[in-house]
Amino acid sequence: MAQRLDYLKESASQTAGPYVHIGCMPNFSGISIYGGDLGTTMKTGPVTGQEIKITGVVHDGVGAPVRDAMIELWQADAAGLYPSANEARGNPDPNFTGFGRSPGDPVTGEFVFETVKPGRVPFRDGRLQAPHATLWIVARGINIGLHTRLYFEDETEANSEDPILTRIEHQSRVPTLLAKKTGEAQYRFDIHLQGPKETIFFDM
Repeated sequence: MAQRLDYLKESASQTAGPYVHIGCMPNFSGISIYGGDLGTTMKTGPVTGQEIKITGVVHDGVGAPVRDAMIELWQADAAGLYPSANEARGNPDPNFTGFGRSPGDPVTGEFVFETVKPGRVPFRDGRLQAPHATLWIVARGINIGLHTRLYFEDETEANSEDPILTRIEHQSRVPTLLAKKTGEAQYRFDIHLQGPKETIFFDM
């Protein structure tokens, strides 16, 4: 007898709604709990490598800031190691979490991450990827969280070898993935959901 294959159906997706910050960042929303919101601090002590600050704004299709967005950042430490029990290449920095979560400022929409510049991580075939971070964006009106990557414009040589950047068909859009250096250890990465400057998003 043939097995029924419809017993586990995909759940319907929903937008993040206006309450995503209450659930994920209650202290930001004015609800004091847990002693602080998860992901607001990526450095728990002295860290190795270059400490940097990343700022940016999520823009909608007409260029206006999305003030209720929430952005998560995932990255390796300065040595290219992930703070995971499955990391077998070495010992990751014990004072670096590798995970950050930032709400957009209610007025300007700006998000902020104080982190370290990530090291190079090997791709599946062994080639080294350029220093990068993975970003996840949710906001009211976005049905499924959006994934993108943040690279650094001052890593020209590494970017030219990166196995992800080099396989993007429309190379003219690669700059939408590059954080611009705006000062000493300061980077700017704006995300555009639609329009002529639309950021490249990845299906993950």
